[in-house]
Amino acid sequence: MILYHVSDTIIEKPKLEFTRSYTDLGKGFYLASAYKDAQKFCAKFKTQGKDSFISSFEFTEDKLNTLNVMKFDDYSESWLDFILKCRSGQDTSNYDLVIGGVANDKVFNTVELFFDGLIDKAEAIKRLRFEKPNLQFCFRTQLALSFLTFIKASRL
Repeated sequence: MILYHVSDTIIEKPKLEFTRSYTDLGKGFYLASAYKDAQKFCAKFKTQGKDSFISSFEFTEDKLNTLNVMKFDDYSESWLDFILKCRSGQDTSNYDLVIGGVANDKVFNTVELFFDGLIDKAEAIKRLRFEKPNLQFCFRTQLALSFLTFIKASRL
């Protein structure tokens, strides 16, 4: 499968030391499964006056069985709990790879309302129940990163 990473530079060899903490699926190298999601994320860099690049990587799915993987197939209570732990710095899991939904505008707004205490968990799950996630992949260890093969980068 082809996965896409967005940055203000071309990334050929991902390095974990340059990743941010307190993110949705934990500290790691994030890739989108949908090119259109990567294109949308490029707008963040453009509004900051920076270049934006989409680096494409090949990931062979048969490698999944050699990794410690957590996969969320939908926006569920367990997904929301995991994001809360990761964003608050309380995640102590040792996953090599976490796969879960991208927070589009509607999902992001619902999650923020929940985190701000403006809606409860039941209401958040109710609002997210019918959203079908586009998946993002968070490669959290060097072992997981070793299964990515750089293909190309494009400036947007």
